[in-house]
Amino acid sequence: MTELSLTEYAVLGVLAGGPSHGFALAKELTSRAELGRIYTVRRPLVYRALDRLVDARLAEAMHIEESEAGPNRTVVRLTRRGRAKLRRWLEQPVDHVRDIRIEFLLKLALLQRTGGSPGSLIDRQRTALKPTLTVLEELSTDDHVEIWRRHNARATDAYLEELRLLFG
Repeated sequence: MTELSLTEYAVLGVLAGGPSHGFALAKELTSRAELGRIYTVRRPLVYRALDRLVDARLAEAMHIEESEAGPNRTVVRLTRRGRAKLRRWLEQPVDHVRDIRIEFLLKLALLQRTGGSPGSLIDRQRTALKPTLTVLEELSTDDHVEIWRRHNARATDAYLEELRLLFG
């Protein structure tokens, strides 16, 4: 299978909390839910991601749950392979400062939900972004885009530093 989308990783991460069905997974990713504050996913996309995860054998159907309110629900759980893929993804820092806002925050939230410690991810993230910050700090320019990028990178570094202090 090709690399997973952010939506597929989000669904995989929610599934790490235990077996569930598509409707319940979709509720976890609505704008009113904790994870949805970071990354909101519409219900059809959650179901599509779930189908892809099952096809890739990262998740598997356990049983069918009857529902009086709608169609029967297929309860799905992570496979060992799915759990390993999620763990590897959660350990990897994001590549760009712009990815901190969604992907990194999602990883942080999923790590906390699964009982993992975010300290090492925060350290790896600061290390990964250090070269970008160095280049932007050394850049002398009157280009408003580059100035914005420099300030954004500084703010991100300060945010990561504060997180590190928070999570020890």
